[in-house]
Amino acid sequence: MKDHQIQVRVRYSETDQMGVVYHGNYIPYFEIGRVEWLRDKGISYKNMEESGIGLPIVSMNINYKKSARYDELLTVHTTFKSQSSVKIEFDCAIYNESEELLTTAQFILVFVALKTGRPTAPPDYILDLLKRIE
Repeated sequence: MKDHQIQVRVRYSETDQMGVVYHGNYIPYFEIGRVEWLRDKGISYKNMEESGIGLPIVSMNINYKKSARYDELLTVHTTFKSQSSVKIEFDCAIYNESEELLTTAQFILVFVALKTGRPTAPPDYILDLLKRIE
């Protein structure tokens, strides 16, 4: 339950003239993974924001190992790593159709009250979820 996978196809607009995914376009792939990780656990990121809680990235570390290419079907793996006070951490990886590891990443996000922009405790439904999967 700590893990989730989703597939994303590389679009032409995400690549350079050689058909290789531009390095900055991996970040949205990882975002899709995190949002769908939450959805898989019954949590809508949209509803969380509507209730006044945001989850911005405060730290990310990305390691590029091999290029993704136009029209490849990528699998984004998202794994919950830890949660402490206002922070939540994820380990992520992207594989191509041949199951070759292309990219790894670590993300730290902070729960923020959207009205104030200040860190806040995670909502109870998030804490309940994390207790169930730890």
